[in-house]
Amino acid sequence: MVNSSGAPIDMLVIGGGINGLGIARDAAGRGLGTLVCERGDLAGATSSASTKLVHGGLRYLEHYEFRLVREALAEREVLLRLAPHLIRPLRFIMPHDRHLRPTWMIRAGLFLYDHLGGRRSLPASSAVDLRHDTVGVPLRPEYAKGFAYSDCWVDDARLVVANALDLRRLGGKVLTRTAVTAAARNGKLWQVSLRDQRNGATRTVSARLVVNAAGPWVGQVLAQVFGLSLARDIILVKGSHIVVPRLFDGEHAYIFQHPDRRVIFAIPYEERFTLVGTTDITVSGDPGTSHIEPDEIEYLCQAVNRYFVRQTTPADVIWRYSGVRPLYDDGTSDPSAITRDYVLALDAPPDAAPLLNIFGGKITTYRRLAEHALDKIAPLFPGLKGPWTRATPLPGGDIDGTGMAEFRDRLRREFAALDPALLDDYAGRYGSRTRALLAGATAMADLGRDFGARLYAREVQWLMREEWAETAEDVLWRRTKRGLHLPASGAAALAAWMAQQN
Repeated sequence: MVNSSGAPIDMLVIGGGINGLGIARDAAGRGLGTLVCERGDLAGATSSASTKLVHGGLRYLEHYEFRLVREALAEREVLLRLAPHLIRPLRFIMPHDRHLRPTWMIRAGLFLYDHLGGRRSLPASSAVDLRHDTVGVPLRPEYAKGFAYSDCWVDDARLVVANALDLRRLGGKVLTRTAVTAAARNGKLWQVSLRDQRNGATRTVSARLVVNAAGPWVGQVLAQVFGLSLARDIILVKGSHIVVPRLFDGEHAYIFQHPDRRVIFAIPYEERFTLVGTTDITVSGDPGTSHIEPDEIEYLCQAVNRYFVRQTTPADVIWRYSGVRPLYDDGTSDPSAITRDYVLALDAPPDAAPLLNIFGGKITTYRRLAEHALDKIAPLFPGLKGPWTRATPLPGGDIDGTGMAEFRDRLRREFAALDPALLDDYAGRYGSRTRALLAGATAMADLGRDFGARLYAREVQWLMREEWAETAEDVLWRRTKRGLHLPASGAAALAAWMAQQN
């Protein structure tokens, strides 16, 4: 913690994405005083721009990434148990294109996928007759056979926030809109300069360890903040997605093979939409300037048009986004084949303050990455407590009963005067914390101003007070996805109202 005496903190983490918050939460639970500095909003970049999946990575098997797939599949089960409000099972349908991967290869891959990670709660893969099963209805008639397998959907940005909430519960601190501008070693301590992005105010804190978890900016931070260079190149790979009006009925998703051997996902999203992604394109320069290009939109449209009867054009795109992933250079020229595994590099000269740099990683394995990071630094902190996050639910995840369906039913009984659809929204965003959000509410009028699209003042105030939300964008596109449903006039009204609250 940063305190008035200026006493050093144990760990300062640069970056408020999933890896930075995961490491900080784990460290705080082991007794380390921990501070996270994020120059923008939590999950403001890559961690809110994913395909929204907790998955093993079926396609990684083709690149012999067995260790990564095994770890990710095992974590899929763990995270589903720890955050059932944010993560849910999702069945994927893979139509078979006989011109691409052969049937035997797909069967072998799915067999490995079923057995590598100790699957327990999700159903096994199976063959599907697309001519007679309802999942074949939206597909073109030439796709007669297919396969089904299980993975999970995740609200990526809210998973980051959940880790931040637990960090705060454990005594850690999160500073958003706070940039780390410089860091220098002073013996066994770091002297770290911070700047408040809101007003330009600066201060200096000291820390025993700094963790550079700046995501795609990890190399930039290493050079500009620490004056150090990378021991090995980082490759920045952009993944872009589009959101279009719903292309099919049902709560299952599709995974499509493309002639370039990439796979494309089509996933039910926010009730009325379908999320389509992703691309893999290497980029350079500032990751913050990356955005989806017209040819990427065309590529994604063509990919789903090969399979669906209903055709999609760029004019149908309602929302688009891109995320840049910092992948450790393994010498592979194909961006899709570069390892998604993570690398932890500890710079700890004798009698000098240590620096831990985080490269790569994926949402699914963030908790294990954090455990490995704590293993890496354990010799620096004698008496450090052992691993604990595997069995501890994230905030909101401690729902009582048999599952989310029962929990939603219980909320509807407890708050019978409130809109059932709104209660379902809250259950999926806040889990067991919903009761605290709605405490004392006995009528819709108790929720305050209605901004439209099931967004009310009470929830916005909660997000501002409890979850570090400061702008309408924070609320509409990261804490919730109401931005997809709210017209521009509603977003402007929300922004004006939030400005008055400060």
